Amino acid sequence: MSVEAEWIAVDWGTSHLRVWAMQGTRAVGEARSDKGMGRLARSEFQGALLELAADWLDDTPVDVIACGMVGARQGWVEAPYATVPVAPLSGAPIRVPGTDPRLRAYVVPGLKQAKPADVMRGEETQIAGFLALNKDWDGVICLPGTHSKWVHVSAGEVVSFQTFMTGEMFDLLSKSSVLRHSVGEGWDDEIFREAVETTLSKPESMAARLFGIRASDLLEATDGAVSRARLSGLLIGAELAAARPYWLGQQIALIGASQMSAIYAKALELQGVPATIADGQQMTLAGLNAARKLLEH
Repeated sequence: MSVEAEWIAVDWGTSHLRVWAMQGTRAVGEARSDKGMGRLARSEFQGALLELAADWLDDTPVDVIACGMVGARQGWVEAPYATVPVAPLSGAPIRVPGTDPRLRAYVVPGLKQAKPADVMRGEETQIAGFLALNKDWDGVICLPGTHSKWVHVSAGEVVSFQTFMTGEMFDLLSKSSVLRHSVGEGWDDEIFREAVETTLSKPESMAARLFGIRASDLLEATDGAVSRARLSGLLIGAELAAARPYWLGQQIALIGASQMSAIYAKALELQGVPATIADGQQMTLAGLNAARKLLEH
């Protein structure tokens, strides 16, 4: 069955590209590829998009609203950062020049923070989507992932934020360090909880505790699932220790993939901190729809 797109929503990260054919606020078609920003030269972005969305187009130009690393310096067009404190969508998206006549492509700008230096691209759109669906919400939004972000939101603005390389560290340690011989698939909730508590209370012990994963495997033949849960818990516990000023005594929302958000929710629950979990894709589409409305104005 053919799909007709009133507009096209795009989430373009470093590793992956996801596109949706939209009718109003409803997605009526979806496609994805591994042609993220990291694999493309600037001249190749349009082709990667058309590979997925060409069947949704006709002779009438269609708006394409994109967020993420597509707006980086190495992206399709560089979309300048807005400086916090500021609304997550601080202005209309940036037009991509010289596109196929069937497209009017726009990129959502990211956010930056001067002190301490920090940046985000893509997360601002999810935050905007969450705020569009949760009016007058104040608190802290955590966006777990490769680079987790803790974001203080008040009166509709991003006040401050901090990024943690927790997900990337897990990937590197489990696949490229000596721990690759010990970390397997599976999970152990109790071990995860113990590890979170260990580095949340003593984050300075993390480096030693990490090698303990390998030693435990060598001396006790520890199951790979236990090692995986321990590694995750140690890293997330250290992140929570550093992010304590954000989550302590605050209303918390988690935006991301459901499995990762559930892991962070368990870690916060250990500290008696309840968290609302919001679906990452739903927030992205709601944020891109909010960005589209800015164009209409």
